[in-house]
Amino acid sequence: MSLPSESQNKVRFGAFEIDLRTAELRTNGQELTLQGQPFQILMVLLERPGELVAREELKKRLWTPDTFVDFEHSLNKAVNRLREALGDSAEHPKFVETLPRRGYRWIGPGIRNGNDNFAGEIRMVVPGAEHSSEMRTPSVESRAGRTRRFWLTIPAGCLIIALAAGFFFLHSRHSPPLTEKDSIVLADFTNTTGDPVFDDTLKQGLSAELSQSPFLNLLPDQMVRETLKLMGRAPGDWLSPEVAREICVRSSGKAMLAGSISSLGSQYVIGLKAVSCDSGEVFAQEQVQAAAKEEVLKALSRETTKMRQELGESLSSIRRFDVPLYQVTTPSLGALKAYSTADIARAQRGDRAAIPFLRSAIELDPNFAMAHAFLATLYVNLQETSLSAESMKRAYDLRDRVSEKEKFYIESHYYHFVTGDLEKANQVYEQFAQTYPRSGGNLVNLAVSYGSMGQYDKAVATTLEALRLDPENYVAYANLVAIYTNLNRLDDARATFQKMLESKRDYPDAHVYLHGVAAAQSDAAEMLKQVAWAKGKVGIEDILLARQADTEAFYGRLGEAREFSRRAIESAQRAGKKEAAVMWQMSESLRESEFGNGQVARHGAAAALAAASTRDLQTMAALILAQSGDAGHAQKMSDDLARRYPLDTLIDGYWLPTIRAAIELDHNNPAEAIHLLQGAASYELGAVLFTADWAAPLHPAYVRGEAYLRLHRGKEAAAEYQKFIDHWGAVRNFPLGALARLGLARAYAMQGDSAKAHTAYQGFLTLWKDADPDIPILKQAKAEYAKLQ
Repeated sequence: MSLPSESQNKVRFGAFEIDLRTAELRTNGQELTLQGQPFQILMVLLERPGELVAREELKKRLWTPDTFVDFEHSLNKAVNRLREALGDSAEHPKFVETLPRRGYRWIGPGIRNGNDNFAGEIRMVVPGAEHSSEMRTPSVESRAGRTRRFWLTIPAGCLIIALAAGFFFLHSRHSPPLTEKDSIVLADFTNTTGDPVFDDTLKQGLSAELSQSPFLNLLPDQMVRETLKLMGRAPGDWLSPEVAREICVRSSGKAMLAGSISSLGSQYVIGLKAVSCDSGEVFAQEQVQAAAKEEVLKALSRETTKMRQELGESLSSIRRFDVPLYQVTTPSLGALKAYSTADIARAQRGDRAAIPFLRSAIELDPNFAMAHAFLATLYVNLQETSLSAESMKRAYDLRDRVSEKEKFYIESHYYHFVTGDLEKANQVYEQFAQTYPRSGGNLVNLAVSYGSMGQYDKAVATTLEALRLDPENYVAYANLVAIYTNLNRLDDARATFQKMLESKRDYPDAHVYLHGVAAAQSDAAEMLKQVAWAKGKVGIEDILLARQADTEAFYGRLGEAREFSRRAIESAQRAGKKEAAVMWQMSESLRESEFGNGQVARHGAAAALAAASTRDLQTMAALILAQSGDAGHAQKMSDDLARRYPLDTLIDGYWLPTIRAAIELDHNNPAEAIHLLQGAASYELGAVLFTADWAAPLHPAYVRGEAYLRLHRGKEAAAEYQKFIDHWGAVRNFPLGALARLGLARAYAMQGDSAKAHTAYQGFLTLWKDADPDIPILKQAKAEYAKLQ
């Protein structure tokens, strides 16, 4: 068959010309504003010149049965737009005649081809299809069973939309329908293939592809789930186009995007349709064919790129942020299916339920970067830092295989949780926010980083911005409770928690933070209430038991503290949280060292390290050994930490100075201890060990206070201990908060201020009125107080 000439790709009627390659209408070489439904109406009328085309037939040709739209108004509007483009009128028609209450008829000039001959068989050919045999687009069974045809008949033959390189598409060119402020709701894919591998998978891939765009704004999954609840539906209900559109209307969205996949023998047809949430009008469509199952993701990727342009994204943005879907996710449908199942499992049953599916995804595709990153994030949440670091390192090694947005995610988390370089992580988070200004999730992580560094004002501002972008982000709400507490803004903390409850966002971690609020207010009943709430709740019970252990130690009830620690360890072990269990054992040993039980502390630290030896556990063990008389071993461990984690902000700026200062105190070099602690001042209000979200605020200040006491510089020592009083919201039930009161009493006594010393000693002894009597530091305090009498 001979190749079609340029003229064969164009047809004319009167002064008008249709370019069949580009689906454009021109007159005198100028493209007319005729797109979407008006153009489709023109094509239908040109199929049957002189014949009546009923309104009902046009309705069926232009809209699917599940479309919500005022058909009469929309059809009239589309015909009017067609007439306007042609310079026609309803009163004196030259092209389109109205037959009242019946339909329309083409009365214009006949169609000619590019050589001004009457058109015979005319094909719309796209590059690459020239050598194909006659190809008529097969009909596609919709979910409702209705057959849709994408080919048009011209009197002397057929107008056929041909396939190129194994795919075809139908789209309408139009002015950009969306702005950067508009949100989109994704419906679940309609899968009529009978193959479950496509269930949820293609929606996951579509979401990943669209999420690359800094222009498009997908409604967050959490907001979708919350809206489903308001509609009386289950959070995991199937999002049909009808349901997705209702969610879109309720959330003040602009567009609903629905996808479908159908089988044609061994081939597949994938369709995308963007619908106005308000009117139900289809303002953008794309359709593509894949020759085999293995080609579906590539076909969807091409189709989504076109849809992004149809939705209004600029070509420059698409060129910059358009990594193919099979690279953004995975070329393996099975791996993507496992990934999407993990996402659903996490939403319905929590972090741990998602892990087996992510492992399956990685087995199917070891180079699936985002599966590794997702797994790493879950392990962080579950306080398994060594497993998290292993997964995130793998994701980081594969970061050149992902989109720009996913690269931001992987790099920020790698610096934050693997190397510990918080300054670098913050830079990436901030670049992330600049490039994707409507993405609130990275702001939550940035706020966590600020909090770890003790920059709580920044943490508040960043969290509030994250909530402005995503008002349903329960993680941000829970974090805000903790941040307000650290700033002594307890009323704000409680109000935030109450707002979560009123909105039915009862996020479990918020109860941990509410326990902290109660601790800052010395509300023993509320603390025990939160511990009781957590009873039997896997993954959260151990944290609240460990927090209550700290509370008991704060009041000197060391025996009770040991019992709560034992229960926390057992609870963590039952939940499969091995590292958390060891962390609770290590935190118990730290308390023993601070209260003067050196031998017990050293034995406990050694046992903990024998069970697990992560960065956080080694850090705590080194501090315990330094404070309990094993300075030599502590020095070796601190040197090893410095060698292995040279970029870690908190290791270098907080923990190593504190450990090495404690070693110098053991060597009776208080001046050197103060010198070593100079750099820790900027971080001392922060510090978090990620294994169990275990905070240690002002530990450098406490050691610095001890060093000043050794130098008999009471005024300077008092200033260090006073920090614990001034920042009681951050200190809360941390045991050093109680010991700092004793240090303040000693500092006043050293200055010769017996009145303040007397009051401070009384305050400490009152706080410890129910303390275990055999605690070494309590015996010392009582002896010192007796000398003041």
